[in-house]
Amino acid sequence: MQRRRSVPALAAFALFLCVAATPGVAQEKSIVLASTTSTQDSGLFGYLLPKFKAKTGIDVKVVAQGTGQALETGRRGDADVLLVHARAQEEKFVAQGFGVKRQAVMYNDFVIVGPKSDPVGIRSGADVAAALRAIKERQSPFISRGDKSGTHGAELRLWKAAGIDIATAKGAWYKEIGQGMGATLNTASAINAYTLSDRATWISFKNRGELEIAVAGDRRLFNQYGVILVNPTKFAHIHKQAGQIFIDWLTGPQGQGAIAAYTINGQQLFFPNADRPGA
Repeated sequence: MQRRRSVPALAAFALFLCVAATPGVAQEKSIVLASTTSTQDSGLFGYLLPKFKAKTGIDVKVVAQGTGQALETGRRGDADVLLVHARAQEEKFVAQGFGVKRQAVMYNDFVIVGPKSDPVGIRSGADVAAALRAIKERQSPFISRGDKSGTHGAELRLWKAAGIDIATAKGAWYKEIGQGMGATLNTASAINAYTLSDRATWISFKNRGELEIAVAGDRRLFNQYGVILVNPTKFAHIHKQAGQIFIDWLTGPQGQGAIAAYTINGQQLFFPNADRPGA
């Protein structure tokens, strides 16, 4: 003889079914993160995201692309969260109503890498403008990402700081490949050219060939990353709860500690600074 379920038990079971069938609740178990190729290529996400999922149960699906493309992805509502590195563009994104708020996450720096033979004589320099002028004057091969990424934007600003209008000064020596950081470094390695790289991707890059760091340490090479929740009032399907949980974890003690702990061969790739005002 079967026992009849009590009314409270049936009510609780019905509530469970209703919650499980609610699309918003089910979908909040995952988010889409549009981020830079540097955070992906450096292995940072492979280290961070399993820790976040173990803590929250939320799966993060990464779309790795240049910052310009990531921001466009956000403008279409095709991502829940952005993690990028072009502050002026990030602030414009928020000001236009596409993002809720920009928060600092971490920083590292850019470096100019080039062949060990150093044909333009810039090795061990700390003046990036002088280095770029020397590369242009000698018309030594230089590989540009040319992809509207944060790194590409930084490169264009550095040419301008060097007093060079690269749009008119470029020639056969200057090659724009329209690809990510890994592909750009591979191309530079293949032809012994100079290029600008974020340090994290450079540290994790294995196909260096004859390349080495030529210029580093200039304050103009500083590279800040920010995180933004895509505006749920503009796009109703944005997973705002899970997205905000990820942002809070990333900028909180656990996420910041995990970022600081990520190293390759004893070298720290990113430096957390979510608690730094104005970063």
